[in-house]
Amino acid sequence: MAEGAPRPRIAPGDRREIGLLNTAIARAAGLRLRTGPPNIFTTLGRHRALFRRWLLFASALMPRGKLPRDETELLILRVAHNTGSHYEWGHHERIGRAAGLSAEEIARVREGPGAAGWSARRALLLRAADELHTSGVLGDELWSELAAIYEPRLLIEICMLVGHYEMLAMTLNSLRVQPEGQPRERS
Repeated sequence: MAEGAPRPRIAPGDRREIGLLNTAIARAAGLRLRTGPPNIFTTLGRHRALFRRWLLFASALMPRGKLPRDETELLILRVAHNTGSHYEWGHHERIGRAAGLSAEEIARVREGPGAAGWSARRALLLRAADELHTSGVLGDELWSELAAIYEPRLLIEICMLVGHYEMLAMTLNSLRVQPEGQPRERS
């Protein structure tokens, strides 16, 4: 455990605790990510049935969503910043680079939509993530700007994507799921 890092409230589970199917899912994800089984999977996998249902929903947004992948990652990174989710940030910083975001863009996500260098479209997405985070609803003005660019199914996806990653960040932060590479402690 890193010096001063809070202990996980629920430690990642082993095969006995998460079951064979969830273990296989976590191992496959670890191979794909080249990280070993992700702590998010081995922790959430302790609630076996809920984990698999969540995974189906989550995968419909990322990686199988209809938004362009770079825009998806931009939104997820802004949610990670807004919620202080180090776990989400760490994973999606790497995934964002693979999706085409530059290192400068990723760093600039923390500065927000008003930072110099954003295209109008990317600034609009960052504004949407911020407004959903602070008020839980997109106001009429921002909605109109988004609707001028995005078709209805993508407007739905933007709201669902931000909402899902807000929920996930709250869960990860509350459970204190640790980024991979830190020693695991049993709870």
